[in-house]
Amino acid sequence: MSQQTDAILALCQTLSPTRTAIVHPVKANVIEAAAESVREKLIVPVLIGPVAKIVAAAQEASIDIAGWDIVDVEHSHAAAAKAAELAAGRQVDVIMKGSLHTDELLGAIVKADAGLRTERRISHSYLMSIASYPKPFIITDAAVNILPDLQVKADIVQNAVDLWRIVFGEATPPKVAVLAAVETVNPKMQATLDAAALCKMAERGQITGCLIDGPLAFDNAISPEAAREKGIVSVVAGHADILVVPDIEAGNMLAKQLTFLGGAEAAGIVLGARVPVILTSRADSERTRLLSCALAALVADARANGRLR
Repeated sequence: MSQQTDAILALCQTLSPTRTAIVHPVKANVIEAAAESVREKLIVPVLIGPVAKIVAAAQEASIDIAGWDIVDVEHSHAAAAKAAELAAGRQVDVIMKGSLHTDELLGAIVKADAGLRTERRISHSYLMSIASYPKPFIITDAAVNILPDLQVKADIVQNAVDLWRIVFGEATPPKVAVLAAVETVNPKMQATLDAAALCKMAERGQITGCLIDGPLAFDNAISPEAAREKGIVSVVAGHADILVVPDIEAGNMLAKQLTFLGGAEAAGIVLGARVPVILTSRADSERTRLLSCALAALVADARANGRLR
């Protein structure tokens, strides 16, 4: 366990548990993750799905769900739609993915008539902690936007900056590194053009609350020595808090490499909708699921108290 991520759990100790819609929780590991979050007083679960399958999953996990709210619906599509409905009606504060595909859940959330869209594009942020880096950092977007264009990247950056400020405060703006394969602008490499444009957008106030630089290659984004070797003069280079990847493939591979080979702890959350969305995978550890619930609780509290649009 990391002191950095333990601090995130500690921030939630003063918060009331969030009513969390758990969508299609028909597998034992989903019920187990929910139960751990209940024990940590992070959530009040609202299970949405076929009641017989939910009960069977709870029995397999040896967890008593007699006191939990259950909304009986026929299948996963209906569960996703019902979760969006409850969130739009402010009957739940958070939505958590259970045993269904990510696009099925997010499709229900971003429907025009669901009442959960904002002016921002939704995007995913991984908050990570690893022994080889001196502070937590965010990788975005590694799970939702496949090949984001410039405007989508601007929303991705702003969502990540908002998350950083919710978790770590507003005293020091986060340092955002926009990643590419090289640290110079190359007209043949779209990622470098987008990076340069994002920096100019921040200068013009279209992105706020951060220090941003790019394009930066991964090494000179996180290593002061690499940045010095390349002659890069930047407050961001070597000290990044937020790593903005060019596409979902780069982000997904980077995040999973750090997790499975580097031993990083990770918590993931989707921002940009009117409620935070927890996206977990079957391969995620219980710790990852718990930390993701903690992030969602902090985001829900910030929105309830007007600290997040």
